[in-house]
Amino acid sequence: MPYRRSHLERHRRERTSWLRAAVLGANDGIVSTASLILGVAAAGTAHAQILLAGLAGLVSGAMSMAAGEYVSVHSQADSEAADLARERMELKTDSKGELRELTAIYASRGLEPALAAKVAEQLTAHDALGAHARDELGITEHVRARPVQAALASAASFAAGAAMPLLVAALAPAALTIPLAAGTSLVFLALLGGLAARAGGANVAVGALRVTFWSALAMSVTAAAGKLFGTVVS
Repeated sequence: MPYRRSHLERHRRERTSWLRAAVLGANDGIVSTASLILGVAAAGTAHAQILLAGLAGLVSGAMSMAAGEYVSVHSQADSEAADLARERMELKTDSKGELRELTAIYASRGLEPALAAKVAEQLTAHDALGAHARDELGITEHVRARPVQAALASAASFAAGAAMPLLVAALAPAALTIPLAAGTSLVFLALLGGLAARAGGANVAVGALRVTFWSALAMSVTAAAGKLFGTVVS
């Protein structure tokens, strides 16, 4: 009788990779663009130029996130490919040694030696490379590095985050650009931090407070720098 899974379990760990990238991108988008807008506005710049600076920050930031994530994840993909190629070669040149290695891995996880050997033999017969990739190298299909996907996700999440303070600045009266952009951005960031904490199973209040505090600090420093250098230049 074939084995059937009675139910599918979804764990928070399964979404940590995409959640990390999405939260990081959106958070950076809001913080960097809001800080840029506040810094330029504090320097006494005209409203149209503030929006232009914010738009430039959105585009350049999204491209920077995409490029950085692509390079980083591609390096990981290259390392995985090299490890798999080496493992494939070792399976061809020393299959018995690789079988002993797999047996030792299962035995170290609590299986009796005889059972560990039997499991290793059966998994090797089914998919030797897959067994070694999963149990020796820790590489599975769910966590394989995907550079293009990571780059697009990072760019999209950054742009989505950056669009929030930029839209507020575009709609706000010139005299209220700083308080409205700062206030709404902190609200967005608190919601984002709370959402990320909830999805990851952490304390929502702590997650929201942590993101809000550091973001407020970044915006304050940038606004102060804009005010200071704007006064000096003028």
